[in-house]
Amino acid sequence: MFSRLREDVRSVFERDPASRTSWEVLTCYPGLHAVVMHRVAHWLWIHRWRWLGRFVSHLTRFFTGIEIHPGATIGRRFFIDHGMGVVIGETAAIGDDVTLYHGVTLGGTSWNKGKRHPTLESGVVIGAGAKVLGPITVGANAKVGSNAVVVKSVPPGATAVGNPARIIDGEQAHKREEKAGQMGFSAYAVSANQDDPLSKAIHGLLDHAVETDRRIEALIKKLEAMGVSAEDELATADKFDPKYLGKIVD
Repeated sequence: MFSRLREDVRSVFERDPASRTSWEVLTCYPGLHAVVMHRVAHWLWIHRWRWLGRFVSHLTRFFTGIEIHPGATIGRRFFIDHGMGVVIGETAAIGDDVTLYHGVTLGGTSWNKGKRHPTLESGVVIGAGAKVLGPITVGANAKVGSNAVVVKSVPPGATAVGNPARIIDGEQAHKREEKAGQMGFSAYAVSANQDDPLSKAIHGLLDHAVETDRRIEALIKKLEAMGVSAEDELATADKFDPKYLGKIVD
């Protein structure tokens, strides 16, 4: 038991630069308290002391703000940073070296019995406020961005952002991930310039449309200056307001 506790304390130092001493971690980190108490509640649960397991879980929620169902399976070196508002459902399964931030929900989407909560494989990072819902799998070393809503499985090593969550893909995304890794751990799973990819694509199309209109207008003026009437041949569509459309997709 004490070896697992020392392991948990070391994992806090590895993932939270604000930690200073072991005594501070042991006394002031609700995430650590919740994990330790969950082991007690889970032991009671699997030995069929179901009410007592739920009661220990209830007390843990009262003191830490973190709700972990005693039936959830959690691996080694699990770290919950800040912790307030974290909810982990009964059939959730969490691997080793997983990190969760405040406001994360590992929830279900069905009232049916059986597996209804997510599985997080080893090394997963879930950003603040993210919701991972249903019996899906988040693959090893994958990341889920802050406030994402994940309802489909995430491949190993991928990054999911947005609502509903989409996988960031492509060579440029991998280069950003490599650069982020060189710069250090990203506390909320995504860097500051990782915008919603769909929003970025729409903004790119809007910028291209504005530039195309500008070139057409310049071409018409040049032709008219040369005495060529191009009003019919180069008639343009109705004007649109790119700023208004930009606000819609922001």
